Amino acid sequence: MSLNTEVAIVGGGIGGLTLGLKLARSKVDVLVIEKLEAQSSIYKGELLQPKSLQIFERLDVLNEIRGNGFSFSRIGFEEGENEFSMDYRILKGEYDYAVMIEHEKLKGILLKQALQYPNFQYLPGAIGKGYCDGRLIVERKELKERLSVKADFYVGAEGRNSITRKEMNSKIKKIDYNHHFLTVTFPRPQSLDEGKIISKDKRFLGLFPLPESKVRSVYLIPEGTYKEYHSKGIDYFHQNYLELFPELDGFVTRLKDWKDIQLMIPTAFYADKYVNGRLAILGDAAHTVHPMAGEGMNMAIQDADVLGELFAGMYATGRISSSRLKWYEKVRKYRAEKMISLSHLSALAYSYSNRFIKGIRRKGLKQIERDKTLQFKQMLNVSGLGYWSESVFDRFVQAGMLPARKRGLSTYAKRNYFYTEKDDYPWKC
Repeated sequence: MSLNTEVAIVGGGIGGLTLGLKLARSKVDVLVIEKLEAQSSIYKGELLQPKSLQIFERLDVLNEIRGNGFSFSRIGFEEGENEFSMDYRILKGEYDYAVMIEHEKLKGILLKQALQYPNFQYLPGAIGKGYCDGRLIVERKELKERLSVKADFYVGAEGRNSITRKEMNSKIKKIDYNHHFLTVTFPRPQSLDEGKIISKDKRFLGLFPLPESKVRSVYLIPEGTYKEYHSKGIDYFHQNYLELFPELDGFVTRLKDWKDIQLMIPTAFYADKYVNGRLAILGDAAHTVHPMAGEGMNMAIQDADVLGELFAGMYATGRISSSRLKWYEKVRKYRAEKMISLSHLSALAYSYSNRFIKGIRRKGLKQIERDKTLQFKQMLNVSGLGYWSESVFDRFVQAGMLPARKRGLSTYAKRNYFYTEKDDYPWKC
C-alpha cells in the first residue's frame, strides 16, 4: 500500500503535532506517523515557556492551553536558609509568564485542532522502519500492514533514536551527568502557586504547579542510587520531600506505591546537521537538553515553528526546493546549542554539593536577584523570546567580585535583544 503527501512527519509528539498543525493551517498536505495508539504514562515535558506561548497563540490554541494549564510568573529558590526569586514579568510584555500543562493533554489539544483540516492525515500505531528508494517505509503491527510513503519532504520528529537522523548520517555529541531524577505528580497545597526550587545540603527538589490542584515534582539523586532509594520504601521518599518542604505534609504522603514514581536519566546531545537533501530533524531527534531549565519540549516547538514557516512559504510561492532547508538549520542549530549550553551550566551548578560550589551557587542566585540586568538576561534566555549573552562583567557580578548594578534597563534597551520576525524567518527578508 502506498500513501502520497507533501510533508511526512515521523513522530506525533508535541514537536511533530505543532509542525503538522502549522502546515495544515497553511494548506500543505501533511501526514503524521505516530507509533502510540493510546496516551503514554511516561513523563515528558510540561512547562511551556513564553516563546512557545507566542507560537501557540498564532496557531489559535493558546486560550485552550491556558484553560487546561496552570499559569505562573515567578519561580522561587530556597538555598539553605536563603530565599531568592526570578520573575518572568521582568520581560515586560504580553508573554511574561509560563504555563504548566500535562503533556498528554497538550498533545490532545494539538491533535484535535489539526484533525479539523482535511489536508491533515494522522496514522497512529505506525512505526517508521527506514527509507528505501526515496520513500519512507512504515509498519503497522496491529494491522499486519506495511506502507510506503512518498513525500516531497520527510521530517524526523521521532525522538532520540531517530531513523531519519541515521538516514541523514548526522552524528551526535553527547553529554552525560552524575545524577538522575525521581519524578512524580501528586496533590498540592493551594499555597503552592508558583514554581519552586529547593536546595539543601546535598538535596534538590523542584516543584511546579499543575491544574486540578496537582504538582509535578523532580527530586535529584546521585547516579546509580535508584535501587537504594527504592529499597528504603515509600516512607523514605516522603521523608525527603517533607524535610525540604514541610508544607507537602498530607499531600506527598498520598503516594502509596513506588510504581507511581519514575526514574528520569538526564542527558544532552546535539546533532551535527539538521537537514540533508529532503530530510530534516527536529526536537529530540536533533537535540536533547538537561531538564534543569525546562527547555526540551519548548525547543521542539520552536523548531516546528521555524520549519513550518519555511515549508509554508515554499508551497505558497511555488519555490519548493530542498536547498531552502538550509535556513531552518541556520536559525535553529545555533539557538539550540546556546540553550544546551545554558541548561548544561545550570545542571553543573547542582551536580556537586561541596561547600565551595554551594557558596558560588548561593552567591550567584543572590546577585542575579539583586542585579536587574542579570535577571533580565536570565529570564530572556530561558523564555526563548530572545537571547543576550552574559559578559565577563556579568560573571564578576555573579561571583560577587563586583557589586550588583542598581540601575534597571529601559524598555528600549530590552527590546534590542528580543527576536524579531527577521531573526526567526530570515529568508523572508
